[in-house]
Amino acid sequence: MDNQLSIVIPTRNEAAVIGAFLAAIPADIELVVVDASDDATPDIVLETRPHNTRVIRSRAGIAQARQIGAEAARGEWLLFSDADVCFAPAYFTRVGARLVSDAFYGAKLATAAHPVYNRSFAAGQRICHRLGLAAASGSNMAVRRAAFTAIGGFRLDLPVNEDSELLLRMAHYGYRVDYAPELQVLSLNDRRLDRGATRKLLHSALRCTLIAVALHVPLPQRLLRHDWGYWRQPRAELRRR
Repeated sequence: MDNQLSIVIPTRNEAAVIGAFLAAIPADIELVVVDASDDATPDIVLETRPHNTRVIRSRAGIAQARQIGAEAARGEWLLFSDADVCFAPAYFTRVGARLVSDAFYGAKLATAAHPVYNRSFAAGQRICHRLGLAAASGSNMAVRRAAFTAIGGFRLDLPVNEDSELLLRMAHYGYRVDYAPELQVLSLNDRRLDRGATRKLLHSALRCTLIAVALHVPLPQRLLRHDWGYWRQPRAELRRR
């Protein structure tokens, strides 16, 4: 795809899964990694994919990391993803047909351990799309650079759901945002789902609803600027350390 598409990912201690992610990316696509790791993640990236790859070390939060990567990338299109997924085999043969809009997003499929979540998330994306709401995941969404720049990029004060907010805002301002169910990424690690799939689903649904409402009605911004405990580790996990 030459310089038409760049992949941008934030990473933090993903040494166990980053190899599978890298193996699914064609060599001609630029990869920009914004890394905050304490493990060998950046070394693995550069050793496995020394060409057409850039690693930027930064301790920035998730929204800032995606923004840093987007600004460093060279592609006309910015494909945002995460290191704990891999692209489905047909992804990059199909993606070209979607480069006609301003943005698009696809499905993220959990592992076989979470079939109910998979069905619920997929159904939710379809329903939201029909209602004109972009239920996007930062693991699988792309934005045309010109539109990304015009809209001001990610909202940097959000600790979570910065991905959905970007596409909801784009659609609100009249940009074309498509849902691409045929473009799938496959989860390599369901850490957050293992801690509570229903909690994660409800957390995302409620926050995205508030983000969508806030585009039309003024709301207290503290509701969105707090992560509601999303990054907090369960007490049982802390006790095991």
